[in-house]
Amino acid sequence: MKTFLSTAVISTTTAVTLALATPAALAEPETYVIDDEHFSMAFEVMHIGYAPVMGMFRDVEGQFEYDEEKKQLTSGKLTFKSKSVFTNHDKRDDHLRKDDFLNSGKFPDITFEVTGFEATGDNTGIVTGDLTLLGQTRSVAVDVTLNESAEYPIGHEDYTLGMTAETTIKRSEWGMTYGIEDDLVGDQVRMRFGLEAVRDSGWP
Repeated sequence: MKTFLSTAVISTTTAVTLALATPAALAEPETYVIDDEHFSMAFEVMHIGYAPVMGMFRDVEGQFEYDEEKKQLTSGKLTFKSKSVFTNHDKRDDHLRKDDFLNSGKFPDITFEVTGFEATGDNTGIVTGDLTLLGQTRSVAVDVTLNESAEYPIGHEDYTLGMTAETTIKRSEWGMTYGIEDDLVGDQVRMRFGLEAVRDSGWP
């Protein structure tokens, strides 16, 4: 038979356990929205073996769900407008928008949708996702580093995550084969990302 003392001890122990467990138990992924004023996506492709051509996409939007306490990225999506490609050369950019490369008229959006995440350190991880390009979808792994997470020191002052990411793909896997056979344009495309994302609760 339980005594008054043993019941009190059990109740107290249960209360302490619940109190300690509550923050983790209640922690949930939060939505972060890409700050398009602080987003850069750069790519580089080798040109005839001489030097890499470097470029970027100027128009991007996206958001993701992240649980900072558990260090888990649960979902997310980025959308790049293919017409916004920029390599600092008008004629080349026009070519990139045509059928040989991005075919922007038919495929205006390039998307990356998160399918998984594996933490590799305190502030690093590997994001896997589906990259849809030219109407074809392939899985891609991206190395990610979380640089900073805190209230923003200037401007909006909302809680913000800052990160960098990098991956390399073969464009031929998405059917973009122009220039590969003659080694005019490299198959491998190195991509690097730098971004800030603001917690949705404070984003206008």
